[in-house]
Amino acid sequence: MQYRTLGGTGIQVSPFALGAMMFGAAGNPDHDDSIRIIHRALDAGINFVDTADMYSHGESEEIVGKALKGRRDDVVLATKARFPVNYDPTGATPFVPNRSGASRSWLIRALDGSLRRLGTDYIDLFQIHQPDPETDIEETLSALTDLVRAGKIRAIGTSSLPASDIVQSHWVAERRGLNRLRTEQPPYSILNRGIEREVLPVVQQFGMGTLVWSPLAGGLLTGRYRKNRENSTHRSQFGFRHLTDESRLDAVEELIALAEDAKLPLTHLALAFVIAHPGVTSAIIGPRTMEHLDDLLAGFDVTLTDDVLDRIDEIVPPGTDVGALDMAYQPPAIQRANLRRRPVSERAAA
Repeated sequence: MQYRTLGGTGIQVSPFALGAMMFGAAGNPDHDDSIRIIHRALDAGINFVDTADMYSHGESEEIVGKALKGRRDDVVLATKARFPVNYDPTGATPFVPNRSGASRSWLIRALDGSLRRLGTDYIDLFQIHQPDPETDIEETLSALTDLVRAGKIRAIGTSSLPASDIVQSHWVAERRGLNRLRTEQPPYSILNRGIEREVLPVVQQFGMGTLVWSPLAGGLLTGRYRKNRENSTHRSQFGFRHLTDESRLDAVEELIALAEDAKLPLTHLALAFVIAHPGVTSAIIGPRTMEHLDDLLAGFDVTLTDDVLDRIDEIVPPGTDVGALDMAYQPPAIQRANLRRRPVSERAAA
């Protein structure tokens, strides 16, 4: 395993990080089996584990905490806060004020909860799970800086932050004497290359580490989802639209043919692609079973030739997305129509 430096932190991490989203009720509810998977990844040389307080309502952190007993000092542990721990994407769970977001009030409480569930007294990388438009970036950075100075966290980062917000955060940190963001965690795969336009160049300019999620495009690059076929797998049960997007499935068919020509499993092609970018520090893999993990581990030493990378560029041009991931962040200006339209009275007067 060739380790890489995480931004300017001096922390050495493996080029693949173990994502823990699938450990717990949302994926693998068997704690003992999940712990065995974590141990197998660590034994294979992965030293970077990424989780979040909202994964399975805190259960993922509890499982990771059990697995790291006796091995904590050898692991770079990352977690995230932003959403309620009991987050329900359907909206069925009642909203409780001040139990989410990136405010000082919530981040301090959220971190204390994560430390308790993880059974540790510090987090190596504490990340804001998604942008919080209701909280000033100075408020967030000030709280995170205090937590670093208190010794509870070693480095701070974000996930899904637009390039303009990354630039603003560094400007605020410099002007206010606050700790600056050391990492960004965006989605990145062969099918979703949009971050190549601005996000990756910006994080490289600021010397940040990049921990990319969904390198298998939400499951599409496993080869288990095919055009004109019945796709009954674990992820399809959640009704993700990106699994049935015709344009994405068309691209997958081309990539499957390319992988066959290169004599590689599609998963190995996909993972080797994301870590080949010089702006990517580590790619998150999220196995649900030992079989999934073993398949991914077998591809860790794959290096793609320029010919293969050129053919990928022909299928999905650099800087473009084929469709969209359902889980990808959408800024308020995209989600809310009232931010894109003048009031009817103003439009009528014009």
